[in-house]
Amino acid sequence: MLPKEEALDGKGEENSMSTAEENKAIFRRYAEEVGNQHNFEIVDEIFERYIAHQPDGSTLVRGPEDVKRFQEEYHSAFPNFHISIEDQIAEGDKVVSRYTIRGIHQRAFRDMAPTGKQIEIKGVSIFRFSPEGKVIETWDSYDQLSLMRQSTEQELRLARSIQRASLPEEVPQLEGWQISPYYQPAREVGGDFYDFFELEDGRLGIVVGDATGHGVPAALVMASARSMLRAVAQASDSPGDVLRRVNDPLATDIPANMFVTCFYAILDPESGSLTYANAGHDLPYLYRNSAAEELRARGMPLGLMPGMGYEEKQSILEAGEAALLYSDGLVEAHDPEGEMFGFPRLRALVAEHGEQRSLGDFLLEELHTFVGENWEQEDDITLLTLRCSPYR
Repeated sequence: MLPKEEALDGKGEENSMSTAEENKAIFRRYAEEVGNQHNFEIVDEIFERYIAHQPDGSTLVRGPEDVKRFQEEYHSAFPNFHISIEDQIAEGDKVVSRYTIRGIHQRAFRDMAPTGKQIEIKGVSIFRFSPEGKVIETWDSYDQLSLMRQSTEQELRLARSIQRASLPEEVPQLEGWQISPYYQPAREVGGDFYDFFELEDGRLGIVVGDATGHGVPAALVMASARSMLRAVAQASDSPGDVLRRVNDPLATDIPANMFVTCFYAILDPESGSLTYANAGHDLPYLYRNSAAEELRARGMPLGLMPGMGYEEKQSILEAGEAALLYSDGLVEAHDPEGEMFGFPRLRALVAEHGEQRSLGDFLLEELHTFVGENWEQEDDITLLTLRCSPYR
């Protein structure tokens, strides 16, 4: 309570109003200099150890370093972050501030994958100040941030369900052949897929592909491309013709900034013949005579433009030889220093260890050794090994 004499002469009320205005100014300074100008030097002036009330009703003890860490994380995810104060109310030692945060979501933030979109978040914060003008207690509410997180998580769940439904349930069993697929989605869902088509005369269609982008759009484009490939593959014995006939409708149906890379091959298990065509996908490797040969065939990615043709090639897999099909999530993985796993490294490993029955497992072990323990997977990884048994 105010001393009675202060209450009577009105000076207490005047002092209280002055303190409230000073506290409002401190919050505005925090928003402008720390939030908008990224000046962390004044954080220690404004905050001491304080109690942070969480939306779920719990409390945490925080300090200036926690404030700096949060702001660093926010500015990393939203490089053009800007906060605008809409309104403030102050009473006693508390200041209520209503504001709007805007920025483009360019990097991951907490468990939210980057969207590349402009976000606008309405927030309300209550700061309680000590007599010395330092923050000692906070309450924050970011309703739209919570909704954005839920929306992103829902989109990722939907994309993952589409992706899982598009993968084959069983691996074909061919006498004298070993087929070993591996698929590991990243936290941010991409558009990787692989599939098998049972064709006439015991032949097998094999496809590995990757739709550009992430989330539901990539998953839908991937599912569409896979469905078209399945339908056209039954009507043509030519991988090049299959890709050509899938490309034209995709170029019409999918968004202009999206496309699908795809390697499609037809295996004749009796002769060992592998006929293939490539729509802009990473070149598979053929292990032969302790070397890794590239399976080259020219062709643009599916969906970029109509009227494309696709070169068709053929190779014969002899006993003990193997073909490795893969997606770019493997070769584009980075180690802690930023070095990429890369094509030369992969080719050398295939040449040296291609005779191993579990080539895919070996490559994954090499990848995990390369990227280290704290690696965050950047993209989906798909590997598919086709091996001709040495005992045929």
